[in-house]
Amino acid sequence: MVNQAHPGERRDRPTMHDVAALAGVGIKTVSRVFNDVPTVAPDLVTRVRTAAEKLGYRPNLTAASLRRSGGRTNTIGLLLEDVSNPYSSLVHRAVEDYARARNVLVLAGSLDEDHDRERELTRTLIDRRVDGIIIMPSSDDHRYIVAEQQAGVSFVFIDRPPSPLLADLVVSDNRGGARRAVQHLLDNGRRAVAFLGDDLGVYTAQQRFAGFCDALAETGIDSRPELVRHGLRTASQARDAARELLTSAAPDAIFSSQNLITIGVLETLHRMDLHRTVALVGFDDVPLADVVDPGVTVMAQGPTGIGTEAARLLFKRMAGDASPPAVYTLPTHLIVRGSGELPVPAAP
Repeated sequence: MVNQAHPGERRDRPTMHDVAALAGVGIKTVSRVFNDVPTVAPDLVTRVRTAAEKLGYRPNLTAASLRRSGGRTNTIGLLLEDVSNPYSSLVHRAVEDYARARNVLVLAGSLDEDHDRERELTRTLIDRRVDGIIIMPSSDDHRYIVAEQQAGVSFVFIDRPPSPLLADLVVSDNRGGARRAVQHLLDNGRRAVAFLGDDLGVYTAQQRFAGFCDALAETGIDSRPELVRHGLRTASQARDAARELLTSAAPDAIFSSQNLITIGVLETLHRMDLHRTVALVGFDDVPLADVVDPGVTVMAQGPTGIGTEAARLLFKRMAGDASPPAVYTLPTHLIVRGSGELPVPAAP
């Protein structure tokens, strides 16, 4: 029976010495049992494991891993913008599945677009001796981990390039995908296309806005500043911005450049009864996009593919790959569901 402490009572964790004393064996025998040395007599294995169970002893897996694998801990870090975001969640699951198949544990955290939080969590993971880290960065200055990379920690970045650090980067075709999304609206007769996006200090937002401008320029349409809203990160901010935009500038279509923004825009269009009048295409898929009426047309990324590719590259680096860092760009694809194909209202 495992010893239990009363709530609020702190007890020191049992040690190998405690197990050895209870089992009546030497500490080296306990060590050999928990390292699965096959030459230990079966009766000693039983005594040691029974004593460990009674005491509630758990071996230090990190220390054991370090001893057996030349300093490797069989853990990696994963730092995402927000693990609750549907996109980040799918990246997380893909990395976790890839790592789990190789008996590696993933330690994940959210950065919340906070530069200080990125540095804090990165250093915490390094202090825990992770073998490598995948980062969807908030910061644009990664000098703080150059020394760690030189010391042998492997890094792979997602969505946004590191600077001045040289490391592998996995991205979607943000600019090309945004251009095709806006071109789809233009091909369906829309001319007053609005842009709602994140802060332009964010690499993905820069690229998607550039794609928006590319599509307008290629069609010969001047960009109208009154139809552009930046600095939106949450669905709530997007709801408010969309209401103000639809009231003041009267766009006939909206390109929302991030999934939470798409959700906020969609809610506002329905509340203002404009969901069958103002066309909408979002960048990145959103939950239940095919359930609402009309369904939400999106330029979809492949977060599962991005996570899998980032994990593949990280494991290659951890295995000793010293080839020059590269940028891996994954394609996006248009999913047509109805909101981007609404008929243009007849002129009054």
